[in-house]
Amino acid sequence: MFEFKLEATSGRARAGVLQTPHGEIQTPIFMPVGTRATVKTLSPAELEEVKAQIILGNTYHLYLRPGYELIKKAGGLHNFMSWQKPILTDSGGFQVMSLSGLRKITPEGVRFQSHIDGSYHMFTPEKVIEIQNAIGADIIMSFDECPPFPATKKYVADSLKTTLDWALRGKEAHKNTNNQALFGIVQGGVHEDLREESAKKLMEMDFPGYSIGGLAVGEEKKDMYRLTKFLDDILPKNKPRYLMGVGTPNDLLENIGNGVDMFDCVMPTRNARKGTIFTRNGKMIIKSARYIEDFSSIDRECECYTCRNFSRAYIRHLFSVDEILGMRLASIHSLHFYLELIGKARAAILAGQYDDFRKSFEIDFDRIME
Repeated sequence: MFEFKLEATSGRARAGVLQTPHGEIQTPIFMPVGTRATVKTLSPAELEEVKAQIILGNTYHLYLRPGYELIKKAGGLHNFMSWQKPILTDSGGFQVMSLSGLRKITPEGVRFQSHIDGSYHMFTPEKVIEIQNAIGADIIMSFDECPPFPATKKYVADSLKTTLDWALRGKEAHKNTNNQALFGIVQGGVHEDLREESAKKLMEMDFPGYSIGGLAVGEEKKDMYRLTKFLDDILPKNKPRYLMGVGTPNDLLENIGNGVDMFDCVMPTRNARKGTIFTRNGKMIIKSARYIEDFSSIDRECECYTCRNFSRAYIRHLFSVDEILGMRLASIHSLHFYLELIGKARAAILAGQYDDFRKSFEIDFDRIME
């Protein structure tokens, strides 16, 4: 039910097909984030229109609300949210790390307080697998400790030992191997020797795919790029690589060039809901007064639903009067932009021209459009 086929390479960049119980995924791919069983403001039909192939759910948040038992009763997350394409769930490791003073890490697992009502809970590797088995996503994650940045090398090394122990325990607890692929998560901070140790020990456990965690947590971009390139020479070529929580359009292009297959990030939708829209010319702050009488589309070359039907002036108006439709239209465009960018990257890899494509497409996406 789960198979990865590498179709082509262009330099380090890879194009492949990932087969899952709910359909195939063409890689490289960007995955919209649906933290609480929804990509905020968007319907499943709108996600299909922007050509989303797979979306994410968040184990920590779904455990707290509505609860994994209820999702199981609904027939799994696909049925619960009426999304019949692939789903990936993370393990909650990053969310638990971000709780800081509300959690205590032990070799057994993590005891934490709910950010909602202060109630106490315990996540162990076995419990996290039990939750994800019940949720029913196609791809699930090992429970890991995501070390903060900055942290001492000793802290990161000790954290890695815990993560590797939890990975083995989680793999042994995972019973639904025919329908759910469990990925191991490579940790090790910004240290190449620890990243290599992590990758090689996880490879000995023989996971069907490997995630790269603990990046985009405060380190410099050059360190992220250095480590994904470093891991490209270590991780197996015949299995997918997933860089967690990344990122900007340039981050995607750079890391595709370093052999990464899968990405997720809240950036396009979160920014869109606040009125910052990604375009091929940089970021558009749609609330700006300069768009009051601008009746052109966000991007004249874009074929998304938003650009086919609505003007900058109208979308600015929606934001100025706090209408939810503004958030929806902005989110549709930004996700369409991300997924179209990934699609063009895949086509360039298949044509053996990825480096030329990346150089021609890269701009300063942090630049504000004038």
